[in-house]
Amino acid sequence: MYTMRGVTRDYAWGSKDAIPELLGTPADGSPVAEMWFGAHRSAPAALDDQVHGDLAALIASDPSTMLGDDVRARFGDCLPYLLKLIAPAQPLSLQVHPHVERARAGFDAEERAGIPVDAPHRSYRDRNHKPELVYALTPFEALCGFRAPRRAAELFAGLGSPVAEKLRSQLRADPSPGGVRAAFTSLFAPASRPSPEDVAELVAACRDRLAAGSTSPRADTTVLTLADAHPGDPGIVASLLLNPVSLQPGEALFVPAGGVHAYLEGLGVEVMANSDNVLRAGLTAKHVDVEELLEVVDYVAAPPIRTAPEVFHGATRVFYAPVDDFELSVTELLDEAVHPLPGRGPRILLCLDGSVTVASGGDEVRLEPGRSVFVPASEGVLTACGTGTLVQADVP
Repeated sequence: MYTMRGVTRDYAWGSKDAIPELLGTPADGSPVAEMWFGAHRSAPAALDDQVHGDLAALIASDPSTMLGDDVRARFGDCLPYLLKLIAPAQPLSLQVHPHVERARAGFDAEERAGIPVDAPHRSYRDRNHKPELVYALTPFEALCGFRAPRRAAELFAGLGSPVAEKLRSQLRADPSPGGVRAAFTSLFAPASRPSPEDVAELVAACRDRLAAGSTSPRADTTVLTLADAHPGDPGIVASLLLNPVSLQPGEALFVPAGGVHAYLEGLGVEVMANSDNVLRAGLTAKHVDVEELLEVVDYVAAPPIRTAPEVFHGATRVFYAPVDDFELSVTELLDEAVHPLPGRGPRILLCLDGSVTVASGGDEVRLEPGRSVFVPASEGVLTACGTGTLVQADVP
């Protein structure tokens, strides 16, 4: 087993203290938006083993032992998932992740165009899809997928702004996925995009409605939150088209490829396919690719996918995602007994609190908060003991 250290990402939307507090390290005043535990080439986890340096190099040195024949046959010589801590203090971009076919085509097109893979204006940084699951460690707020068009039309009713009236009329006239697509596209396509002044008028109308005792306070409050962070952005208006999601600690949300979403605030664990492909429409200072995003989005209105866990040997809850790339388990150890852990193949385990000892055969590793370990496929059944909480990513 190989102990390793996550790689921090200092995106501007990140909390300055949530992840440091979890890890028991002092905050330095800089945002710590994410911490990556994986082998993606953008930021592979650093190994305590000085021979290989990082997890990507370790896997490349002996992919058969590290990944196993089954994973290699399905995913090639790379770890198929990426585990993260994520801590938004401000809203993330309104975004979508591509399906694998679109990712391959987009990546190859940008390669042919000679765009460096790390260029800020690049949309596709690898050839993989990026479905993801977020597990809440604190109350976690998000927007995910499209509301029922009837409900979205109700939210626009009575606001009185030209943008609101246009969208209400579109949704009432055509509540099909095609109508949702037309409404969403009208907010971001250059020919129909509302001006910052138009957006500000809708925001003011939501503020007035909230002050007057709104029947939709949650939606109006989200509009005001987004307007404070990104004034004039059409993504503010788009929030009224999307499902609000509030996760309590211990709950999980699955976001499929093609699912439009924006995380707003909270602290969580994320596991996703091994990709850094993000297509953005707004609510960001980063590169946006509206044309590509509009082609990738799934416009079918549906409730958010909340993933219910299954219990494994009492101490562990397993969140099975409807993809082949990953699954997530959470083990809470309340006594000093030895508990078996689920999963097989290449595994990454991360301690969230307490002190936990993970063992495989005659090898064992003690983990404290924020410490992680990579377990090769060649290792057998794992056990854990101690007092604390452990999350594990593995391949179904």
